[in-house]
Amino acid sequence: PVGSHIPHRLPITCMIRYLLYDVNPPEGFNLRRDVYIRMASLVKTLRNDGDDWVLVLPPWGRLYHWQSPDIHQVRIPWGEFFSLPSLQANVPAVEYEDFIAESGGPFVDQVLVLQNYAEGWTDGKWEEKVDERPCVDKLMYSKDKQGYYRGWFWGYEETRAHKVMCMSAQGHASILAPVLQSNITVTSVMLDRAETVLHDHYAGKDYWNTRRSMVFAKHLRLIGDRFRAEYLNSTDADDHTVYHEDWTRMNDFIWGHRKDVPSLKGAVKKIRSLMKKYKLHNVFVATDTDDEELEDLRRMLPEMLRFEPTWEDLALLKDGGVAIIDQWICAHARFFIGTSVSTFSFRIHEEREILGFDPKSTYNRFCGDQEKDCEQPTHWKIVY
Repeated sequence: PVGSHIPHRLPITCMIRYLLYDVNPPEGFNLRRDVYIRMASLVKTLRNDGDDWVLVLPPWGRLYHWQSPDIHQVRIPWGEFFSLPSLQANVPAVEYEDFIAESGGPFVDQVLVLQNYAEGWTDGKWEEKVDERPCVDKLMYSKDKQGYYRGWFWGYEETRAHKVMCMSAQGHASILAPVLQSNITVTSVMLDRAETVLHDHYAGKDYWNTRRSMVFAKHLRLIGDRFRAEYLNSTDADDHTVYHEDWTRMNDFIWGHRKDVPSLKGAVKKIRSLMKKYKLHNVFVATDTDDEELEDLRRMLPEMLRFEPTWEDLALLKDGGVAIIDQWICAHARFFIGTSVSTFSFRIHEEREILGFDPKSTYNRFCGDQEKDCEQPTHWKIVY
């Protein structure tokens, strides 16, 4: 039967329905992982109230940080980065190409483009609400000669939609459930700009259940473990390395957050003090800074180590796989220090929380050279 490999089956009388989603194109890998948690929560809410909803995993690709040249980085399935069985044990989920096979072709019945309310908060008061409204921004879909809507659709040019409409939404993801259950009766619905809605249970039990299910793909974990053992004298049993993440000069942070990231010199000074305090000899750096600044850092910090794949390995792993390996290595640190307002750091905090590391060795960030009040990251304690 259709979708028979998906866990959590409901009675056969229930209609199988598919929830697809996408995110604002400029958003990066780590924010997109956060939106997945919101959508997984919405599917659980929908399943509690009737039909057999299945989450369709949006293929990866065309992300701002993925800039390695001459490497095909579109239409990447989730299985290249995450363990599908682990995801499916938490919520029924399928890859996009499996959806095409199960639903009968590359068609989406209904696209809902989520947006904020044009008028903002009514009377300065925030309330949960959702309404069909005229599109605030230019619609990123256009009709073809057959009357179908064409759009990005994760790089699948053959995919098209029967209907597209804009919907203003303000609130948690579950506010969309009544609309999807009652107002819309089609088989497949796509939520575009899914980051518009908030977490239903941020940092609660359901949040952590879904977050824990987002296990990195086994081959990426094994590569990270091999690097730790070979270069860092680091195993799960005995970690003796301080790891340092994207401290400064990340392209999306240098302009927006200059006051709360240090200079190169300031970052090295902090790293040296941590190495002395914890009696450490190596430092692992995960960053996407440019080659010139990387060479400056090497001169100032010759003990620095990085995971640097060959071109052949990069073509297989993709930039997303390399980012996961970096995070996996950082997640096993004796001490981790990250960057203010960085989703890369946030995901490492969560990974270390899941692995059971001391919060004092996890929730740390670099301070700007002139930053007077350097508030450290909030500790979001895991809930089982």
